[in-house]
Amino acid sequence: MQPSIVFMGTPDFAVAPLLALHAAAFKVILVVTQPDRPKGRGRIPAPPPVKEAALRLGYTVAQPVKVRDPAFVARLNELEPDFIVVVAFGQILPLHVLQIPKFGAVNIHASLLPRYRGPAPIQWAVIRGEHQTGITTMLMDSGVDTGDILLQSSTPIRADETAGQLHDRLSHLGAQLLVSTLIKLIEGSVAPQPQNHAQASYAPLLKKTDGHIHWHQPAGRLDAFVRAMTPWPGAFCHWRGRLLKILKAHPLEGVDTQAAPGTVIESFPDELRVAAQPGALAIDELQGESGKRLSAKDFLRGHDLAPGTLLT
Repeated sequence: MQPSIVFMGTPDFAVAPLLALHAAAFKVILVVTQPDRPKGRGRIPAPPPVKEAALRLGYTVAQPVKVRDPAFVARLNELEPDFIVVVAFGQILPLHVLQIPKFGAVNIHASLLPRYRGPAPIQWAVIRGEHQTGITTMLMDSGVDTGDILLQSSTPIRADETAGQLHDRLSHLGAQLLVSTLIKLIEGSVAPQPQNHAQASYAPLLKKTDGHIHWHQPAGRLDAFVRAMTPWPGAFCHWRGRLLKILKAHPLEGVDTQAAPGTVIESFPDELRVAAQPGALAIDELQGESGKRLSAKDFLRGHDLAPGTLLT
C-alpha cells in the first residue's frame, strides 16, 4: 500500500516533483497551492502551474489564502496523511501543521544545505560564482530551511548556465530525489542528519531593482550576474536615461583598458564591449526600453553606442 501524500507547491519548479509522485504511483490525496493571481495586461486571474498540472492529473486541489486557517487545518487533520510534501509552496507552515503527517513534512530545497537557505538559492549560487550546487530533501521544522537533512544530490553549474536553465535542471533532479527520499523513509533506511548551522548562508528574495548592473566589478562577476538575473528579474543598466536590458554576455578577462567601468570601449566591428574592473564584458544580446531582443550586431545597426559612451 502506497503512503498518502498531501502535496504543497505553487510555481513551475514544483511541477516536476508532482509529476514524479504521480509516475511512481504515490497516493496524492490533495494538492495545495496558492490562490489564482492576476496576470498579464488584462490582470485576469490565472492558476498557478501546480494547479494546472494537478487538475490534468485528476487530483483534488485546495487554494487556502492562509494555510493556518482553522478550517483548512481541520481538513488536513481529517485526511490523516502519511506525508506532507512541500516544494516552493510560498507560505510558511506553522508547527501544528508540520506535525499532522504520520511520517513528517518533507521539503525539497534547491541548494546543498546549510548553504543558501532562503527563497532564492539558485540565483545566489550563480551570482556568487559557485561551481556546484544541488538539491536537498529535509524534514521540515519551525525554522526557515533549518530542518534535518535526509538526502542530497549535487550537480555542477556550467560556466555559461543561466539561473533559468539551472532552475529547470534542479526541478527534475529534485523530483528524482523526492521519490528516493520517500521510499527510504518508508523503508526506514535513511537517518535524518542535523544541519551544521555554523556553515549556513542565506539567499534573500530578489526584487526587480536587484537586476541593476554595477560595472565596478571584475568581468567574470558581471557575467555571473547577468546569468543569475536571467530570466528574472533581468539584468539592466541605463543609457541616455533609458533602460537597457542585457540578456546575454560573456567575460573578456584579458582585456586591458583604462576606461572607467561601464564605458563602451573599442572593439571589433559589430561587437559591443563594456569596461569592467578589471577586464571587459562582451554584450551578446540586449534589448532597448521599447524594442525587441537583438544581437549586439543588429542592435548597433540602429543605435549609436560609440566608444566612450557611458552605461550606468
